[in-house]
Amino acid sequence: MSSCCAGKTTLVFACSGGSNVGQLSNEAAKRLDQAGVGSFFCMAGIGGGLGGFVTKSGEADATIVIDGCDIGCVKAAFEREGVPISDHVVITDLGIEKGHHFNLTEEQIQAVCAKAREGCGG
Repeated sequence: MSSCCAGKTTLVFACSGGSNVGQLSNEAAKRLDQAGVGSFFCMAGIGGGLGGFVTKSGEADATIVIDGCDIGCVKAAFEREGVPISDHVVITDLGIEKGHHFNLTEEQIQAVCAKAREGCGG
């Protein structure tokens, strides 16, 4: 399992919502996985309260949660299931405005990834 800290299991969760910031969260999670920061894991399993997904998430050494906006759907699902969050990124807090379009820039994707990496010590 990928990790941002040597010897630790890190899981990455994205809101993947129906807006630019939701899709930015999804793209950032994919990139973080590809870079070996953590393993992109199934948010739908947490949202659905599926036991295996909740258990595995709760057993991880670290969880990186990427919400697109301050509604915080991913954070709310984690709280409902009692799964701890190690690092919570809210994309709109980075100055990226939410809109119903899917025009993502490389600069935006890199900004989200950089913010998520901060929670893993860079």
